[in-house]
Amino acid sequence: MSAARPLIVATDPEWLDLDHERAILEPAGFEVVRAQGRSPEEVVDSARGAVGVLVQYATIDESVLAALPELRIVSRYGAGVDSVDLPAAETHRVWVANVPDTGTEEVAAHASAMLLGVIRHLPHHDHAIRGGTWDFKVAGSVPRLSELTLGLVGFGRIGRAVAEGVGHWFGRVVAYDPYASESGWPATVDRLGLEELFAASNAVSLHLPLGPETQELVGAALLDRMPPASYLVNTARGGLVDPEALRRALESGRLAGAGLDVLAPEPPPADHPLLGHDAVTLSPHAAWFSDPALVDLRRAAADNIVRWWRDGTPRRYVVGPTA
Repeated sequence: MSAARPLIVATDPEWLDLDHERAILEPAGFEVVRAQGRSPEEVVDSARGAVGVLVQYATIDESVLAALPELRIVSRYGAGVDSVDLPAAETHRVWVANVPDTGTEEVAAHASAMLLGVIRHLPHHDHAIRGGTWDFKVAGSVPRLSELTLGLVGFGRIGRAVAEGVGHWFGRVVAYDPYASESGWPATVDRLGLEELFAASNAVSLHLPLGPETQELVGAALLDRMPPASYLVNTARGGLVDPEALRRALESGRLAGAGLDVLAPEPPPADHPLLGHDAVTLSPHAAWFSDPALVDLRRAAADNIVRWWRDGTPRRYVVGPTA
């Protein structure tokens, strides 16, 4: 009798098949099983005996890691790993792999589209026309981009792509990133501290990960520093922004609009404080998506597991036994 193949469980994929994952994993000798659960209890129930899990939004915490002693690798569909308890993973000697290098073009384009859309009041015009009003003044005041300062919080691949794509339309581009090297920092982008950036920026776009240090980083203290009638765009993680502080900033006029591709939680409850606000433009965590990006994401997440199995180290990882 042949030995059982090592088991990989995809805990909660939003797509209908696992064809791309199986094309990578099955030739390497794995059995691939689909589940559909995000809670720790559901993950434990579905992943017993698995050496690896492919995770989209599911929570991988201490209780999951303790209950799944055979689990050796968590490979996340995406760059963020805020749904995984990283210290617990290190304690249990479990690799946590991610995919930080797909969808850069898509997220940068989506963030840029949201920036331009909220500043130019495109959603207001669309709604007005559909309601029978044809009036270029219906949305109120519209600033000139060349008279605005664009602030980028986080200046990695995506932040730099936004600066390169639309920065030339703004009068000034500034960025904050405590981890970025001075080497290679573009001369066209001024490097500022976080509070200084919010005070200087008429429009801020967020491009940083979510973690204990950045949870609700953007709250009243920073929003109140922005010039009146400013704009905020978030295509990173919903938990970066205090929703009540954002709502108050919109109602006070401190912010003239916001573009949000991400919320906390997702999907949001019907009584979420930002759902009913006319100055908020929303999309359903779609910034990363294009048909090619989805294929790249799925194949790269699976490839992390194959690389770990074959070489001892995933191609892309955040923590692990030797990290």
